[in-house]
Amino acid sequence: MTSPSPSPSTVAPRHTAPRPRGGIGQSVGDSLVVAKRNLIRMSRIPEMVIFGLIQPIMFVVLFTYVFGGSIEVGSTISPGAYREFLMAGIFAQTVTFATAGAGAGIADDMHKGLIDRFRSLPMARGAVLTGRTLADLVQTTLTLVVLAVVAAIVGWRFHENIGKVLLGFALLLLLGYAFSWIGALIGLSVRTPEAATSGGLIWLFPLTFISNAFVDANKLPTFLRHIAEWNPFSATVQACRELFGNLPPGFKTSDAWPMQHPVLASVLWSVLILVVFRTLAVRKYRSATA
Repeated sequence: MTSPSPSPSTVAPRHTAPRPRGGIGQSVGDSLVVAKRNLIRMSRIPEMVIFGLIQPIMFVVLFTYVFGGSIEVGSTISPGAYREFLMAGIFAQTVTFATAGAGAGIADDMHKGLIDRFRSLPMARGAVLTGRTLADLVQTTLTLVVLAVVAAIVGWRFHENIGKVLLGFALLLLLGYAFSWIGALIGLSVRTPEAATSGGLIWLFPLTFISNAFVDANKLPTFLRHIAEWNPFSATVQACRELFGNLPPGFKTSDAWPMQHPVLASVLWSVLILVVFRTLAVRKYRSATA
């Protein structure tokens, strides 16, 4: 005697794995999920944020009170003039130094095998890196806000309308986000987080110091002056000084194109760096996890 076949209502539903969405929608959604994961992780390790704030604050205080009044900018050695001249450079240095943190974070994820777990999920390949860099951008924004408050406490002021000031900070964040992709590439190219930290900082020091960040580039030796004038870091610093109204009295702007059109040069440099290094980082990620 055969048992009756189950009716359609008694058949257990078959569970299938969710099919990944395609295109931009999947990439954006996955990137935001990864960014949220990294932000939650950062909030659970507050010393990461605290230590990230201490260094730029130290730079502000030390440069303001140690070098203020001893370095000539424009036609003056006034401590107040140097303080306003300096701050755009400190802001730009802060957002670019976040590169090391981005690289170390990605190297740590690779070292612990977290990237392999992401690979097993139906998610866009580039979302892991995009999410990480977006989380770093949020942390950089927080650092920049705190740094601006500290700068105001020690006497920094802006002399342009709020629209130009916000544009200046937007250029800083764009530069920082572009540089975070350099950090991502470094993090994927080394074996340990320690190596990523060292690799993320060693090239930043000449980049930031052979520039107009801390001294008037017109007073550099000819060879270094040309490097400083075409340094993408210098373009953003010069743009912020103009947008903040922080150019000192008697300051002579260089005839180099990036210094004559710093806002446009800053955007072009940042977009170029972003496109090139995002492409290289995503390609490296795919080959590293293949």
